[in-house]
Amino acid sequence: MADFSLEDVKTLRERLGTGMVDTKNALVEAGGDMEKAVEILRLKGAKGNAKRADRSTSEGLIASDATDKRATMIELACETDFVAKGDKFVALADVVLKAVVASGAKTVDEALAAKAGDKTVAQAIDDEAAIIGEKIELRRVAVVEGDNIAVYMHQTSKDLPPQVGVVVAYSGSDAAVARGVAMHISFADPQYLSRDDVPASEVENERKIVTEITRQEGKPEAQIEKIVDGRLAAFFKQVALLEQDYAADDKQKVSKVLSDAGVTVVGFARFKVGA
Repeated sequence: MADFSLEDVKTLRERLGTGMVDTKNALVEAGGDMEKAVEILRLKGAKGNAKRADRSTSEGLIASDATDKRATMIELACETDFVAKGDKFVALADVVLKAVVASGAKTVDEALAAKAGDKTVAQAIDDEAAIIGEKIELRRVAVVEGDNIAVYMHQTSKDLPPQVGVVVAYSGSDAAVARGVAMHISFADPQYLSRDDVPASEVENERKIVTEITRQEGKPEAQIEKIVDGRLAAFFKQVALLEQDYAADDKQKVSKVLSDAGVTVVGFARFKVGA
């Protein structure tokens, strides 16, 4: 019999989070050599990662870091909410976020290549996925920069880590209003800052759609242009932050709330797990 004790099994399980049987079998195969057993378990887990490649990752968490004039936000995804709220997954998100921030990465590819200790972020994720037994992926990365930063992280359930995250870069001194707008963004989900930021192709496509709908409704030709303009205004209100009615006071537009507070939003990002 291999030279190891129950204490060795316990130590290795606590280190990697692996099952009792798998841990014991790895120690047997490794002849009691702890580090060799670690390699065996990781290789076994890596093979499992390949089998999990096509699985969906609809759960996970949002994590953010705001330092000086820069905010970084990530979405780390997994398969189940059980894993999403686990200490190991939350700790992995912290490792990934710190590595992304330190590297200055702005894209997923740059983030995966960033160094996390003696390995890359991609390797750290693969190693932890092998241990946890679920597919894990870094789905999104966002960076916003400005004179000031507001952050809002929302838990949809008290036993889960944040599922919605918003970071806002702004100029001005009213931090309360900036945070209020971040909360508004979490609820209203604007895609762009202003109507001028909406791509012309997207606006033109929307114009064609509402024009066709208006004609099919049998509206008089002389009124179609005015009706279409009104419907486009509603479209802009849906997708552009500054056009939206403020969630905390729908009698005011977000643009008016910001203007009154002397705050100018220069950029934002919103992530929702799985969306």
